[in-house]
Amino acid sequence: MSPFLGELVGTFILVLLGNGVVANVVLNKSKGNNAGWLTIAAGWGIALFVAVYAVAASSGAHLNPAVSIGLAAAGKFAWVDVPSYAIAQLLGAMLGALTVWITYQQHFDQTTDPDAQLAAFCTGPAIRSPAHNIITEAVGTFVLVFGIMMIVSPQTTLGALDALPVALLLFGIGLSLGGPTGFAVNPARDLGPRIMHAILPIPNKRDSDWGYAYVPIVGGIIGGLLAAVVYSIL
Repeated sequence: MSPFLGELVGTFILVLLGNGVVANVVLNKSKGNNAGWLTIAAGWGIALFVAVYAVAASSGAHLNPAVSIGLAAAGKFAWVDVPSYAIAQLLGAMLGALTVWITYQQHFDQTTDPDAQLAAFCTGPAIRSPAHNIITEAVGTFVLVFGIMMIVSPQTTLGALDALPVALLLFGIGLSLGGPTGFAVNPARDLGPRIMHAILPIPNKRDSDWGYAYVPIVGGIIGGLLAAVVYSIL
């Protein structure tokens, strides 16, 4: 499998299982409805574990533009490969969100709360304050990318044996830092599904909140770059 395809497949798995657990919790008449925040955080951790383990050998399993940018800034990944990785990650996220919608289509149709429908695709703030929301996303992404850099040996990118600690790291971020913004900590994971929400024929859906869409992107890039700086200094 090529690195491009590895990133696409890996991000597809990440979003399919991650957004899938959100859909299970927030959509009407699902058997997991109202299962709570712990379920969502754990689901994203498991999603990352499976995705990293599946494609680590082919692409290094970045699955996140902030990770690719952070690794490149730290000298652990070639800058020239960042755009292709980001495109693959975005496409994988879009396909993952599409598959979640296909799987839960009846439940999307039965859900009358348009905010809940949107939440099954992308993140949104508990308290809307762009500056604070960007800081929250930057902090969460910093912890993710810095943690990945500390977990992975200097000679490699992500390997299959690193899947479990990286998954636990995302689980911890969700539990500890996820409340204010829903912990996107991944520009592709938020933007790709948001695009699909805008495209798909979902009854009674609201707008896709494009006024907030830049927050996970800006916060994620800042967090990834800060992680690279701190890692390089240490």
